[in-house]
Amino acid sequence: MQTPTRPSDDMVARMRYDAASRSVVAAYLIWFFLGYGGVHRMYLGRWGSGLVMLAIFGVSMLLTLIFIGYLGLGVIGIWWLLDALLIPGMAQRYNDRLIDRIAR
Repeated sequence: MQTPTRPSDDMVARMRYDAASRSVVAAYLIWFFLGYGGVHRMYLGRWGSGLVMLAIFGVSMLLTLIFIGYLGLGVIGIWWLLDALLIPGMAQRYNDRLIDRIAR
């Protein structure tokens, strides 16, 4: 009868990283379909700016009834396009912070 071996600390750290790391491909998919609401930013650990983006989007949608909301939607559109360039760096920083937390 074999006794189960205990996984090494390195193996446990790698499993934790793989379970919690963020994918750039997944971030781009979320950005494309839900990006106006800032969901991709929340996925990458940037909750504050993601919630701000969601709030601006929500208020702008309500204000489109009186046509002033289109200005906010324009701002969100520009922010959304710029995030297309920033996603790889955001994902890398999130994963680097995760490695730092696991390594402690």
